[in-house]
Amino acid sequence: MGPISEFIKHHYRHFNAATLKDAAEAYRAHLDGGGKMMVTLAGAMSTGELGLSLAEMIRQDKVHAITCTGANLEEDVFNLVAHEHYVRIPGYRDLTPQDEQKLLDRHLNRVTDTCIPEEEAIRRIEKVILAKWQTATSEKNEYLPHEYFYQILTEGLLKDKYQIDVKNSWLMAAAEKNLPLFVPGWEDSTLGNIFAGHVINGEVSRYAVKSGINYMIALSEWYQKTKTPKGIGFFQIGGGIAGDFPICVVPMLEQDLGKKTPKWAYFCQISDSTTSYGSYSGAVPNEKITWGKLDIASPKFIVESDASIVAPLMFAYILGW
Repeated sequence: MGPISEFIKHHYRHFNAATLKDAAEAYRAHLDGGGKMMVTLAGAMSTGELGLSLAEMIRQDKVHAITCTGANLEEDVFNLVAHEHYVRIPGYRDLTPQDEQKLLDRHLNRVTDTCIPEEEAIRRIEKVILAKWQTATSEKNEYLPHEYFYQILTEGLLKDKYQIDVKNSWLMAAAEKNLPLFVPGWEDSTLGNIFAGHVINGEVSRYAVKSGINYMIALSEWYQKTKTPKGIGFFQIGGGIAGDFPICVVPMLEQDLGKKTPKWAYFCQISDSTTSYGSYSGAVPNEKITWGKLDIASPKFIVESDASIVAPLMFAYILGW
């Protein structure tokens, strides 16, 4: 084990720190036993440059499928082609409404302490993906949202615009492996909004991009065909649709289709949501037993902390760094 892993092993002995270590060790044990792992990405983890560690997890077969929000899908590529134009605002808590307006006037969209440049990131991608949408429209083809990104990356259509080492792009690592990817609610993203605008203008067919129902069907097929002695684990970063959508495939298969289906075999969530009334993001893992998602025996962990701190540390431990 490397220095990061040794540090965690020596110092992380109690409370959330101990849970981090226990969950990471259980993740490794799950893989060592022949299990597979689904990772889910909520929030703005791509803008937080999680690709610095997640890409290597993908390359080393520590991740076997990903469910992410539309924002995380596109923002990894935004960072890939426009990193040098991003603006960091360390004192973001002190910004006034007038300061925020000045950022808007500069076409800088703020995500906490990081501003995404509209022209260099969003519009640069729009030009390339719009051509893909238009080709699909003219040829009467339809693809899932992430398949357009896989095409763009594997065909090298943005290669001359890369501004970071491509090995730090988790989406490129996923595209190179053709990793199963699921993006529920993609329309709730910048490019999803842009696609809707082009549909309204009559420039592309609304059927050029498949929907979340297509993703659930694809997910159900992947879950059933992924046979492993240890089952499939579920590593959830944040909450929301990125976590709720894929975990529901098990009760859907079992309760709605009547197929005998193994439950998720491991569960870990990194979350800053405290347990509260009606909150899915803050629900304790045992609640998922009542919905037929987890089994009584499934290892279950919640690390109540900031995912931008915890996820890279856990990935480093799993990778043996």
